[in-house]
Amino acid sequence: MKLETVTQIRNPRFANALAGIPQDIPPIWFMRQAGRYHSHYRNLKEKYSFTELCKNPELAAEVALGPVKEFGFDVSILFSDILFPLEALGMGLDYNPGPVLSFRLDSEKDLSKLRSCSEAIAGLEFQKKAMLLTREILPKETSLIGFLGGPWTLYTYASSGKHDGNLTHSKVNSGLIAGFFEMIIPLLLENLRLQLEGGAELVMIFDTAAGDLSPYYFKEYVAKPLQRLVSRFPGKVGYYAKGTTEHQLDLIKNMEGLAGFGIDHRFSMDQLLKDGYSRGFLQGNFDQSLLFLPRDEFKKALLNYLEPIKRLSKEERKGWVSGLGHGVLQGTPESNVKEMIEIIREEFHVSA
Repeated sequence: MKLETVTQIRNPRFANALAGIPQDIPPIWFMRQAGRYHSHYRNLKEKYSFTELCKNPELAAEVALGPVKEFGFDVSILFSDILFPLEALGMGLDYNPGPVLSFRLDSEKDLSKLRSCSEAIAGLEFQKKAMLLTREILPKETSLIGFLGGPWTLYTYASSGKHDGNLTHSKVNSGLIAGFFEMIIPLLLENLRLQLEGGAELVMIFDTAAGDLSPYYFKEYVAKPLQRLVSRFPGKVGYYAKGTTEHQLDLIKNMEGLAGFGIDHRFSMDQLLKDGYSRGFLQGNFDQSLLFLPRDEFKKALLNYLEPIKRLSKEERKGWVSGLGHGVLQGTPESNVKEMIEIIREEFHVSA
Protein backbone atom coordinates (compact mmCIF):
# COMPACT_ATOMS: atom_id res chain seq x y z
CA MET A 1 0.00 0.00 0.00
CA LYS A 2 2.95 2.31 -0.65
CA LEU A 3 1.92 5.67 -2.10
CA GLU A 4 3.15 6.50 -5.57
CA THR A 5 3.68 10.16 -4.73
CA VAL A 6 3.96 12.44 -1.73
CA THR A 7 1.74 15.46 -2.32
CA GLN A 8 3.10 18.91 -1.50
CA ILE A 9 1.02 21.18 0.74
CA ARG A 10 0.03 23.90 -1.73
CA ASN A 11 -1.37 26.62 0.52
CA PRO A 12 1.39 28.37 2.54
CA ARG A 13 -0.85 29.07 5.55
CA PHE A 14 -2.12 25.51 5.63
CA ALA A 15 1.44 24.22 5.28
CA ASN A 16 2.53 26.36 8.25
CA ALA A 17 -0.36 25.12 10.38
CA LEU A 18 0.45 21.49 9.65
CA ALA A 19 4.13 22.07 10.39
CA GLY A 20 3.50 24.06 13.59
CA ILE A 21 5.11 27.20 12.20
CA PRO A 22 3.87 30.44 13.84
CA GLN A 23 2.04 32.83 11.51
CA ASP A 24 -0.26 35.83 11.69
CA ILE A 25 -3.25 34.79 9.55
CA PRO A 26 -4.58 31.24 9.93
CA PRO A 27 -5.72 29.09 7.01
CA ILE A 28 -9.51 28.84 6.69
CA TRP A 29 -11.81 26.07 5.50
CA PHE A 30 -15.28 25.00 6.59
CA MET A 31 -16.83 21.58 6.68
CA ARG A 32 -19.63 21.41 4.05
CA GLN A 33 -18.33 24.62 2.48
CA ALA A 34 -19.62 23.35 -0.89
CA GLY A 35 -23.02 22.37 0.49
CA ARG A 36 -26.66 23.28 0.14
CA TYR A 37 -26.35 26.83 1.51
CA HIS A 38 -24.35 27.86 -1.58
CA SER A 39 -26.14 29.11 -4.69
CA HIS A 40 -23.41 27.60 -6.89
CA TYR A 41 -24.28 24.15 -5.54
CA ARG A 42 -28.04 24.74 -5.67
CA ASN A 43 -27.86 25.77 -9.32
CA LEU A 44 -26.07 22.53 -10.19
CA LYS A 45 -28.52 20.57 -8.05
CA GLU A 46 -31.38 21.77 -10.27
CA LYS A 47 -29.82 19.80 -13.13
CA TYR A 48 -28.21 16.84 -11.39
CA SER A 49 -28.92 14.54 -8.47
CA PHE A 50 -26.68 14.51 -5.41
CA THR A 51 -25.31 11.12 -6.48
CA GLU A 52 -24.48 12.45 -9.94
CA LEU A 53 -22.70 15.45 -8.47
CA CYS A 54 -20.56 13.15 -6.33
CA LYS A 55 -19.87 10.36 -8.80
CA ASN A 56 -19.26 12.37 -11.96
CA PRO A 57 -15.67 13.57 -11.43
CA GLU A 58 -16.13 16.68 -13.58
CA LEU A 59 -19.21 17.74 -11.64
CA ALA A 60 -17.62 16.94 -8.27
CA ALA A 61 -14.66 19.13 -9.18
CA GLU A 62 -16.96 21.96 -10.24
CA VAL A 63 -18.88 21.80 -6.95
CA ALA A 64 -15.65 21.85 -4.93
CA LEU A 65 -14.30 24.82 -6.88
CA GLY A 66 -17.37 27.01 -6.32
CA PRO A 67 -16.77 28.20 -2.74
CA VAL A 68 -13.04 28.62 -3.35
CA LYS A 69 -13.72 30.97 -6.26
CA GLU A 70 -16.41 32.94 -4.44
CA PHE A 71 -15.15 33.09 -0.86
CA GLY A 72 -11.41 32.47 -1.16
CA PHE A 73 -11.04 29.48 1.16
CA ASP A 74 -7.43 28.37 1.63
CA VAL A 75 -8.42 24.72 1.36
CA SER A 76 -10.79 22.86 -0.95
CA ILE A 77 -12.46 19.56 -0.06
CA LEU A 78 -13.29 16.56 -2.21
CA PHE A 79 -17.02 16.71 -2.92
CA SER A 80 -18.33 13.31 -1.91
CA ASP A 81 -20.15 11.56 0.94
CA ILE A 82 -19.01 9.43 3.88
CA LEU A 83 -21.41 6.56 3.04
CA PHE A 84 -19.99 5.52 -0.32
CA PRO A 85 -17.77 2.84 1.29
CA LEU A 86 -20.96 1.17 2.55
CA GLU A 87 -22.40 1.26 -0.95
CA ALA A 88 -19.15 -0.20 -2.28
CA LEU A 89 -19.52 -3.07 0.19
CA GLY A 90 -22.90 -3.88 -1.38
CA MET A 91 -25.35 -1.89 0.70
CA GLY A 92 -27.62 -0.08 -1.72
CA LEU A 93 -27.65 3.66 -1.09
CA ASP A 94 -30.32 6.20 -1.97
CA TYR A 95 -30.78 9.86 -1.04
CA ASN A 96 -34.43 10.78 -0.57
CA PRO A 97 -33.46 13.40 0.46
CA GLY A 98 -31.34 12.01 3.28
CA PRO A 99 -29.32 8.78 2.96
CA VAL A 100 -31.13 5.45 3.21
CA LEU A 101 -29.43 2.06 2.85
CA SER A 102 -31.13 -0.89 1.15
CA PHE A 103 -30.70 -3.08 4.22
CA ARG A 104 -29.17 -2.90 7.67
CA LEU A 105 -26.76 -5.13 9.52
CA ASP A 106 -28.85 -6.74 12.22
CA SER A 107 -26.61 -9.67 13.18
CA GLU A 108 -23.25 -11.20 12.36
CA LYS A 109 -24.80 -13.39 9.65
CA ASP A 110 -25.65 -10.22 7.69
CA LEU A 111 -21.93 -9.60 7.17
CA SER A 112 -22.00 -12.38 4.57
CA LYS A 113 -24.04 -10.05 2.35
CA LEU A 114 -21.10 -7.66 2.05
CA ARG A 115 -18.39 -7.69 -0.60
CA SER A 116 -14.75 -8.17 0.28
CA CYS A 117 -12.39 -5.21 0.31
CA SER A 118 -10.71 -6.33 -2.91
CA GLU A 119 -14.11 -6.36 -4.65
CA ALA A 120 -15.41 -3.17 -3.06
CA ILE A 121 -12.51 -0.80 -3.72
CA ALA A 122 -13.32 -0.58 -7.43
CA GLY A 123 -16.57 1.14 -6.43
CA LEU A 124 -14.58 4.04 -4.98
CA GLU A 125 -12.25 4.78 -7.89
CA PHE A 126 -14.46 7.74 -8.84
CA GLN A 127 -13.13 9.60 -5.78
CA LYS A 128 -9.56 9.41 -7.06
CA LYS A 129 -10.67 10.72 -10.45
CA ALA A 130 -12.66 13.52 -8.81
CA MET A 131 -9.62 14.44 -6.72
CA LEU A 132 -7.38 14.59 -9.78
CA LEU A 133 -9.80 16.81 -11.71
CA THR A 134 -10.40 19.06 -8.69
CA ARG A 135 -6.66 19.59 -8.36
CA GLU A 136 -6.45 20.52 -12.05
CA ILE A 137 -8.99 23.35 -11.82
CA LEU A 138 -8.16 24.76 -8.38
CA PRO A 139 -5.93 27.82 -8.02
CA LYS A 140 -2.31 26.78 -7.63
CA GLU A 141 -2.05 27.93 -4.00
CA THR A 142 -5.27 26.29 -2.79
CA SER A 143 -4.78 23.11 -0.81
CA LEU A 144 -6.94 20.05 -1.42
CA ILE A 145 -8.03 17.55 1.21
CA GLY A 146 -10.12 14.40 1.21
CA PHE A 147 -12.33 12.84 3.85
CA LEU A 148 -13.78 9.57 5.07
CA GLY A 149 -16.32 8.55 7.65
CA GLY A 150 -14.91 7.05 10.83
CA PRO A 151 -15.41 3.29 11.30
CA TRP A 152 -17.77 3.79 14.24
CA THR A 153 -19.94 6.34 12.42
CA LEU A 154 -20.15 4.08 9.36
CA TYR A 155 -21.12 1.21 11.61
CA THR A 156 -23.97 3.20 13.17
CA TYR A 157 -25.37 3.85 9.69
CA ALA A 158 -24.88 0.24 8.59
CA SER A 159 -26.59 -1.16 11.66
CA SER A 160 -29.62 1.14 11.43
CA GLY A 161 -30.03 1.54 7.65
CA LYS A 162 -30.10 5.29 8.19
CA HIS A 163 -28.85 7.81 10.77
CA ASP A 164 -31.78 8.35 13.12
CA GLY A 165 -29.92 9.28 16.30
CA ASN A 166 -30.82 6.03 18.09
CA LEU A 167 -27.58 4.17 18.81
CA THR A 168 -28.92 1.60 21.26
CA HIS A 169 -29.03 -1.22 18.71
CA SER A 170 -25.61 -0.24 17.39
CA LYS A 171 -23.93 -0.57 20.79
CA VAL A 172 -25.20 -3.92 22.02
CA ASN A 173 -23.83 -6.40 19.46
CA SER A 174 -20.08 -6.59 20.04
CA GLY A 175 -19.65 -9.49 17.62
CA LEU A 176 -21.26 -7.53 14.80
CA ILE A 177 -19.10 -4.51 15.58
CA ALA A 178 -15.91 -6.58 15.49
CA GLY A 179 -16.92 -8.32 12.27
CA PHE A 180 -17.85 -5.06 10.58
CA PHE A 181 -14.58 -3.40 11.62
CA GLU A 182 -12.64 -6.33 10.13
CA MET A 183 -14.26 -5.48 6.78
CA ILE A 184 -14.50 -1.69 6.85
CA ILE A 185 -11.02 -0.79 8.14
CA PRO A 186 -9.14 -2.50 5.25
CA LEU A 187 -11.53 -0.78 2.83
CA LEU A 188 -10.96 2.60 4.46
CA LEU A 189 -7.20 2.09 4.23
CA GLU A 190 -7.56 1.45 0.49
CA ASN A 191 -9.92 4.42 0.18
CA LEU A 192 -7.35 6.59 1.94
CA ARG A 193 -4.73 5.43 -0.52
CA LEU A 194 -6.98 6.29 -3.48
CA GLN A 195 -7.62 9.82 -2.24
CA LEU A 196 -3.96 10.47 -1.45
CA GLU A 197 -2.86 9.15 -4.84
CA GLY A 198 -5.47 11.43 -6.39
CA GLY A 199 -3.72 14.44 -4.85
CA ALA A 200 -5.19 14.86 -1.37
CA GLU A 201 -2.71 16.62 0.87
CA LEU A 202 -4.54 15.40 3.95
CA VAL A 203 -7.55 13.17 4.58
CA MET A 204 -9.92 14.04 7.41
CA ILE A 205 -11.76 11.33 9.31
CA PHE A 206 -15.25 12.59 10.18
CA ASP A 207 -16.75 10.67 13.12
CA THR A 208 -20.04 12.38 13.86
CA ALA A 209 -21.39 9.57 16.07
CA ALA A 210 -18.28 9.11 18.21
CA GLY A 211 -19.19 11.68 20.85
CA ASP A 212 -22.01 9.43 22.05
CA LEU A 213 -19.60 6.76 23.30
CA SER A 214 -18.40 6.31 26.88
CA PRO A 215 -14.63 6.65 27.47
CA TYR A 216 -13.90 2.91 27.33
CA TYR A 217 -15.83 2.34 24.11
CA PHE A 218 -14.45 5.53 22.58
CA LYS A 219 -11.02 4.01 23.10
CA GLU A 220 -12.07 0.64 21.65
CA TYR A 221 -14.25 1.76 18.75
CA VAL A 222 -12.67 5.10 17.84
CA ALA A 223 -9.10 5.57 19.09
CA LYS A 224 -7.79 2.09 18.28
CA PRO A 225 -9.25 1.93 14.73
CA LEU A 226 -8.06 5.50 14.11
CA GLN A 227 -4.54 4.49 15.14
CA ARG A 228 -4.61 1.76 12.47
CA LEU A 229 -5.47 4.33 9.79
CA VAL A 230 -2.94 6.87 11.03
CA SER A 231 -0.12 4.34 11.40
CA ARG A 232 -0.43 3.36 7.74
CA PHE A 233 -0.38 6.99 6.57
CA PRO A 234 1.44 9.03 9.24
CA GLY A 235 1.11 12.78 8.91
CA LYS A 236 -1.64 12.44 6.30
CA VAL A 237 -4.71 11.86 8.48
CA GLY A 238 -6.68 14.37 10.55
CA TYR A 239 -9.69 13.74 12.77
CA TYR A 240 -12.94 15.40 13.72
CA ALA A 241 -15.61 14.04 16.06
CA LYS A 242 -18.79 15.95 16.80
CA GLY A 243 -19.85 16.32 20.42
CA THR A 244 -16.74 14.87 22.01
CA THR A 245 -15.56 15.64 25.51
CA GLU A 246 -12.07 16.78 26.44
CA HIS A 247 -11.51 13.40 28.07
CA GLN A 248 -12.32 11.63 24.80
CA LEU A 249 -9.99 13.88 22.85
CA ASP A 250 -7.28 13.21 25.42
CA LEU A 251 -7.25 9.66 24.03
CA ILE A 252 -6.18 10.84 20.59
CA LYS A 253 -4.52 14.25 20.97
CA ASN A 254 -1.00 12.82 21.15
CA MET A 255 -1.58 9.92 18.80
CA GLU A 256 1.64 9.13 16.96
CA GLY A 257 1.36 10.20 13.33
CA LEU A 258 -1.97 12.06 13.62
CA ALA A 259 -1.74 15.34 11.70
CA GLY A 260 -4.23 17.09 13.99
CA PHE A 261 -7.91 17.32 14.81
CA GLY A 262 -10.93 19.59 14.93
CA ILE A 263 -13.12 20.58 17.85
CA ASP A 264 -16.69 21.81 18.00
CA HIS A 265 -17.93 25.08 19.47
CA ARG A 266 -18.30 23.67 23.00
CA PHE A 267 -14.54 24.04 23.55
CA SER A 268 -12.59 27.21 24.29
CA MET A 269 -10.23 27.50 21.33
CA ASP A 270 -8.00 30.13 22.90
CA GLN A 271 -7.48 28.04 26.03
CA LEU A 272 -6.66 24.86 24.13
CA LEU A 273 -4.21 26.72 21.89
CA LYS A 274 -2.59 28.39 24.88
CA ASP A 275 -2.25 25.05 26.66
CA GLY A 276 -0.65 23.48 23.59
CA TYR A 277 -3.45 20.93 23.55
CA SER A 278 -2.53 19.45 20.18
CA ARG A 279 0.93 18.75 18.82
CA GLY A 280 -0.56 18.90 15.31
CA PHE A 281 -3.09 21.30 13.85
CA LEU A 282 -6.15 22.31 15.88
CA GLN A 283 -9.18 23.26 13.82
CA GLY A 284 -12.33 25.17 14.61
CA ASN A 285 -14.49 26.27 16.11
CA PHE A 286 -16.92 29.20 15.68
CA ASP A 287 -20.52 28.17 16.33
CA GLN A 288 -22.02 27.60 12.87
CA SER A 289 -25.52 28.54 14.12
CA LEU A 290 -24.34 32.11 14.76
CA LEU A 291 -23.89 32.60 11.02
CA PHE A 292 -27.68 33.04 10.93
CA LEU A 293 -27.54 36.20 13.05
CA PRO A 294 -28.34 39.56 11.42
CA ARG A 295 -25.19 41.08 9.96
CA ASP A 296 -24.32 43.46 12.81
CA GLU A 297 -25.02 40.86 15.51
CA PHE A 298 -23.08 38.24 13.59
CA LYS A 299 -20.07 40.53 13.28
CA LYS A 300 -20.19 41.29 17.01
CA ALA A 301 -20.40 37.57 17.88
CA LEU A 302 -17.47 36.74 15.61
CA LEU A 303 -15.29 39.53 17.02
CA ASN A 304 -16.11 38.39 20.56
CA TYR A 305 -15.02 34.87 19.60
CA LEU A 306 -11.80 36.07 17.98
CA GLU A 307 -10.76 38.51 20.72
CA PRO A 308 -9.21 35.99 23.19
CA ILE A 309 -7.48 34.20 20.30
CA LYS A 310 -6.01 37.51 19.14
CA ARG A 311 -4.51 38.04 22.61
CA LEU A 312 -2.39 34.94 22.14
CA SER A 313 1.08 35.22 20.66
CA LYS A 314 1.83 33.82 17.22
CA GLU A 315 3.74 31.04 18.94
CA GLU A 316 0.69 30.15 21.02
CA ARG A 317 -1.59 30.26 17.97
CA LYS A 318 0.60 28.02 15.83
CA GLY A 319 -1.29 25.10 14.33
CA TRP A 320 -4.65 26.87 14.34
CA VAL A 321 -6.82 26.16 11.30
CA SER A 322 -9.79 28.50 11.46
CA GLY A 323 -13.23 27.04 10.82
CA LEU A 324 -16.57 26.21 12.35
CA GLY A 325 -17.57 23.93 15.18
CA HIS A 326 -19.20 21.71 12.58
CA GLY A 327 -20.34 22.16 8.98
CA VAL A 328 -22.09 25.06 7.28
CA LEU A 329 -25.83 24.63 7.80
CA GLN A 330 -28.44 24.68 5.06
CA GLY A 331 -29.86 28.17 4.63
CA THR A 332 -26.79 29.94 6.03
CA PRO A 333 -26.51 33.46 4.52
CA GLU A 334 -23.70 33.46 1.98
CA SER A 335 -22.91 37.07 2.87
CA ASN A 336 -22.00 36.04 6.42
CA VAL A 337 -19.74 33.24 5.16
CA LYS A 338 -17.90 35.75 2.99
CA GLU A 339 -17.68 38.33 5.78
CA MET A 340 -16.42 35.79 8.30
CA ILE A 341 -13.43 34.97 6.10
CA GLU A 342 -12.72 38.65 5.44
CA ILE A 343 -12.95 39.58 9.13
CA ILE A 344 -10.63 36.78 10.26
CA ARG A 345 -7.98 37.88 7.76
CA GLU A 346 -8.40 41.54 8.67
CA GLU A 347 -8.22 40.90 12.42
CA PHE A 348 -5.01 38.87 12.21
CA HIS A 349 -3.33 40.90 9.50
CA VAL A 350 -0.18 42.67 10.66
CA SER A 351 0.93 45.60 8.53
CA ALA A 352 4.54 45.60 7.43
